[in-house]
Amino acid sequence: MYITGEKRKPSMPNKSKAKGNRFERLIVDIAKDKGYESKRAWGSDGRSIGHHPEVDLLVNAFKVQAKCRKKLPSYIIPNENVDWQVIKEDRGKVYVVLEFGKFLDLIK
Repeated sequence: MYITGEKRKPSMPNKSKAKGNRFERLIVDIAKDKGYESKRAWGSDGRSIGHHPEVDLLVNAFKVQAKCRKKLPSYIIPNENVDWQVIKEDRGKVYVVLEFGKFLDLIK
């Protein structure tokens, strides 16, 4: 494409969005390898698969939002000596952190 005689590079996708898309595909691939039906929402928008916009993908009937960060705080990552880690913020809900493959094995 030319604008005022200069050649213009095609626009590159947002690097963060590309990283998120790769992560979503990884989740789908891991789930499929473990025998689960898995599907990404087009454009990471759950409305494309009939769900809330925050839903990024489905693993069987589970609605999943995928978040990929450059580095997670070390206190969130479970120690190799435990099966999972339970976390909570003050006056907040309780969450479980575990490796995705182990989670899929657990719910089978």
